[in-house]
Amino acid sequence: MLIAITLLVFATVFIMAYLVLNNFAPAPGPVEMRLKALDRLVGSRTDIDQELGKPFKDRVLAPLVDSLASAVTKLAPSSVKKVVAERLAMAGGYGSLSVEEFFLLCTISAVSLPAVVAFLATLLKVSAGKVIALAMIACIIGMVMPFAMLSSKIARRKLSLQRDLPDVLDLLTVSVEAGLSFDGALAKLSEKMKGTLVDEFIRVLQEIRMGIPRRDALTAMGRRCDVPDVSLFTASLVQADQLGISIGNVLRVQSISMREKRQQRVEEKAMKAPIKMMLPLVMFIFPTIFIVLLGPAAIQIMGTLFAGSK
Repeated sequence: MLIAITLLVFATVFIMAYLVLNNFAPAPGPVEMRLKALDRLVGSRTDIDQELGKPFKDRVLAPLVDSLASAVTKLAPSSVKKVVAERLAMAGGYGSLSVEEFFLLCTISAVSLPAVVAFLATLLKVSAGKVIALAMIACIIGMVMPFAMLSSKIARRKLSLQRDLPDVLDLLTVSVEAGLSFDGALAKLSEKMKGTLVDEFIRVLQEIRMGIPRRDALTAMGRRCDVPDVSLFTASLVQADQLGISIGNVLRVQSISMREKRQQRVEEKAMKAPIKMMLPLVMFIFPTIFIVLLGPAAIQIMGTLFAGSK
């Protein structure tokens, strides 16, 4: 039993390490690029030589992971696949994991964490009932953990989108009022600014250049971001495009409105600050002040009382 658990832990940790390294490792450096160029200069090579010349992960690990991911994804309902795909789009991607690889990551996490817990519990000579209970809890945690990390990334991304929107609107407004078209303003935005929201606008520009209608690209951007301010902005642009209203006026109105909303949010947080500070003040600061101020007086009173009793 212990050997089987050890082998399962090793296999799952190995697959998880491969997924992490494959999706988060930096791009190949100049040395690898030069080596590949030298390989191309080599004379005629057979298909077998070319196949054997590939890295081990491309020849063995990548097909194995793809087949496992496809097998795991087939077990999931189509509605769950759709929700996961939407969540990955809202997060701007989870590394470079696809929907199938994300399901495989959840499965590996749900299997490896109970295996590790069972292995440690066996070493500590815990009773079988407790081992099963701990393994079940670990399985639930392992299944939920990737989704929790994905939700955390979505929340951070939404905060970044909301924070960058007023500045992006200011640059778009200035560019359009200077005589650029909306597509030209998006191109100028990609040159002058960086960030999550700028990447979304760059994607919109690429979709427009590929032939997708502007209203469809903006609507898709609003769905991906899932931020009320961004959705309101994209809906205003779509309505202006449908009704033939000047985009410059819409951008200026939206820019002023977003800056007012940001100021209101800052004021709201400032009003909440004293209430949030109340708990640490009462729990930590006030007792220290009372000890410093009343401590010497309490010591003198106690000394006087004890002296009088003697």
